[in-house]
Amino acid sequence: MMTSTVTIAAPAQDVFDSYVDVQRWPAWSDTITSLVRLEPGPLQLGSRARIKQPKLREAVWEVTEYTAGRSFTWVSRFPGVVSTARHVVIPSGEGATVTLSVEQSGPLGWLVGLLTNRLTERYLAVESAGLKRLCER
Repeated sequence: MMTSTVTIAAPAQDVFDSYVDVQRWPAWSDTITSLVRLEPGPLQLGSRARIKQPKLREAVWEVTEYTAGRSFTWVSRFPGVVSTARHVVIPSGEGATVTLSVEQSGPLGWLVGLLTNRLTERYLAVESAGLKRLCER
């Protein structure tokens, strides 16, 4: 599992609200070429989005865990691989600590993880920095 953590000088609820507004991700993160929600309404358990990222296959991600104001996890599945991305926002003083992690599992998860390790590390850092810029302006 790969993880990126960033401290953001903004109220945790505001940070979470910005994070779950996933349709806006392409505007603040260079790791997302396009993101299309597959259902209307706020992000919640069962919500899905089709995401295109540079150098990666287009994928459908489905929210499998959701704790309002705190965290969401979504999963993308391909034959032999399950990609799990966790997004956690924790109040910290007058701001928030955000942890983003990505894990590859399934019979081919170890291979995909190995092949995409550097790219994933870079994408985690870029997404964390983009969220910080968005929330602190």
